[in-house]
Amino acid sequence: MRSAVMLTLFSGVFLAAAGEPAVAQSASPVALPAAPTVKVLAVGHLTAAANPGAMRPVMPSEVRETVKLYLGGKIDQWYVRQDKPGVVFLMNVTTVAEAHALLESLPLGVRKLMEFDLVPLGPLTPLSLLVNPPAAPAEVK
Repeated sequence: MRSAVMLTLFSGVFLAAAGEPAVAQSASPVALPAAPTVKVLAVGHLTAAANPGAMRPVMPSEVRETVKLYLGGKIDQWYVRQDKPGVVFLMNVTTVAEAHALLESLPLGVRKLMEFDLVPLGPLTPLSLLVNPPAAPAEVK
């Protein structure tokens, strides 16, 4: 339905589209419920101290300990970065602090050869508008 006006809510910002480029509004008129953290996205990158000589002896234990986190259910998915050396983990933890503690305990973390940017993730709360749509504004007479 291209002619229909579609309303999409993404990260609390409304975008309207009716065959024209979307226009972002600065504030959402709908309050969204808080979302619990259900996963943490961990994006790893090597530090300046990481070099082949420092990393080579550590990698067998790094792989073993990472597999243990996976088998223990703490790492749900794991990927290698395509843009630069590093890894990306989708972790089954509910706090950034827990993810940080687990990753810092890995051999590369202990030796300060890898660091992680940690992003808490939660359910897409704008979907709650499908379950409980906001009341239509009263018509002015």
